[in-house]
Amino acid sequence: MGFSPDWLALREPVDHASRDASLLAQAVACAGSTATVVDLGSGTGSTARAFGDTGCKWRFVDGDAALLDIALARHPGAERVVFDLRDIDQLPLDGVRLVTASALLDLMPLEWVTALAQRLQDAGIPFYAALNYNGQMRWLPRHAADADVTDAFNAHQRTDKGIGPALGPTSADVAAEVFVKHGFDVHRGDSPWRLNGATVQLHDELLSGIGEAAAEAGFAQAQAWVADRRANVAETVGYIGHTDIFAVPHGMGE
Repeated sequence: MGFSPDWLALREPVDHASRDASLLAQAVACAGSTATVVDLGSGTGSTARAFGDTGCKWRFVDGDAALLDIALARHPGAERVVFDLRDIDQLPLDGVRLVTASALLDLMPLEWVTALAQRLQDAGIPFYAALNYNGQMRWLPRHAADADVTDAFNAHQRTDKGIGPALGPTSADVAAEVFVKHGFDVHRGDSPWRLNGATVQLHDELLSGIGEAAAEAGFAQAQAWVADRRANVAETVGYIGHTDIFAVPHGMGE
């Protein structure tokens, strides 16, 4: 479930441009200017940079110490917590006003999301989760294999990423249902990647990753699709669907 710093840096500008602006603003307002925010699976701290210079204190929580070193170097006032995300019961929530995550829920199983919702319900803490892949992929011009690649990729997204069978493209829908059942008001927003001639390097690497996953899921023509798509990537427009959610405990802020 690890990611390279280069990949995270490559995707960050598109991630920031894609976040639902209304939900981001609500999360920023919830965090305030002095509170502590826990960022789960924080990587190099992209969520903190998306929030901007708000003054809140970040507690970066990730299992990858090297990525956390980069996050701390970029945010010297933050806390660095090397942590096994499977251990929700031990999540360091003391003094925390908000928990965030980005591009994480689609990697996680139902049991993990349920445990997190229970923990946050007990603590009365809101949850902002952005950029959850939702199963939608489209390209122009079209290719005859687009639908088959998407189906195979989505099947791969549901495989075990080291913690249990992942929710994959259903993550935002399932997480919203789980948090509602645990007493949260859940707000949703779209945050699709829109790829074009200005994002060729990201798009090119993404196509390779999609093709590899589709091939592993059993689609025999995946690599031919990748070759066709990469040959024309600069002239291709891509849409990769994501959904953001912001879950607030009932009555909070009223």
